[in-house]
Amino acid sequence: MWPDRRLLDLFKTEFPILQAPMAGVQDADIMIGAASGGALPALPCAMLSVEKIREQVHIVRQRVASPINLNFFCHTAVEVDPQAERAWRRRLTPYYREFGLDPDAAIPFANRAPFDAEICTLVEELKPEIVSFHFGLPEQALLKRVKAAGCIVISSATIVREAIWLEEHGADAIIAQGAEAGGHRGMFLTDNIAEQPGTLALVPQVVDAVTVPVIAAGGIADGRGIAAAFALGASGVQIGSAYLRCPESKVSAPARHALARASDDSTVITNVMTGRPARGVANRVMREVGPMSPDAPAFPHAATGLAPLKAAAEKLGKVDFTNLWAGQAVRLGLELPAAELTRALAGAALIRLSQMAG
Repeated sequence: MWPDRRLLDLFKTEFPILQAPMAGVQDADIMIGAASGGALPALPCAMLSVEKIREQVHIVRQRVASPINLNFFCHTAVEVDPQAERAWRRRLTPYYREFGLDPDAAIPFANRAPFDAEICTLVEELKPEIVSFHFGLPEQALLKRVKAAGCIVISSATIVREAIWLEEHGADAIIAQGAEAGGHRGMFLTDNIAEQPGTLALVPQVVDAVTVPVIAAGGIADGRGIAAAFALGASGVQIGSAYLRCPESKVSAPARHALARASDDSTVITNVMTGRPARGVANRVMREVGPMSPDAPAFPHAATGLAPLKAAAEKLGKVDFTNLWAGQAVRLGLELPAAELTRALAGAALIRLSQMAG
């Protein structure tokens, strides 16, 4: 029924749909729902401790007999630059004063840990069927250990050159992340977001350039988008924004309201939230300081100065300083349980594909 079964055969899932890892707004609950519906569930691990990752995986394993995907960042960690941090605090000082906060108070550093030997040992222990990476791949010694544990390895490419690099360095499948996608750009061989192609242009060029299965991501939130991805040569799709309004997501009530009101032109790519380009629904600080600001410290340290403001605003029911990561198709999201949404997406896609074939 699916025109390309390579991903289904590789992942052993019912549908060629990946629930995107969405750090900060999901836990095991949405994974269980997506898996129950036939998708590959993902756990975003970059902000979690070893103990929390182990706990979440245990919860999922207890509830569903499904393959799982553990997702990690593999950026190069950058030390805090005191001068850049002071400049960033100065830029944010008017907001601190507005909320009665001390801009010079000590704040715990933002946590976005890159994949390392300790996490690799955890992967060897937990043996997830799939391990996905963002911002390239880890060093070869660690990657070999991941593969030796029996894990399938996937990673994101934002340009064809990155896709070729990923295949050459051991990726078993590649996520072609178009400019429409929500969250952080997976770019690692370029830092020019102005040149990033959209999904419609990127996917067929990546398909032509590599031999491994390609997963389309970005702007896909319904059956039409899934069918279009297959028409472009993809073997599957990764979907995030469509799951944000599921009851299992951990999106706060004010953020959920903002996402429900979002339209096709509501999202922007910004670096002010974390220091690295990411797409989300525009909020106050994105509009007033960015969306792209040279003052934002390197990833992930821009998030440190925003943390007190985020907490203070959220107490008042505001999302002025809250990450609202979402793609350009966020408007197409539905308020359905994750399992029901997954089955609806797959069913609508199969109808479209049969019409195209007929």
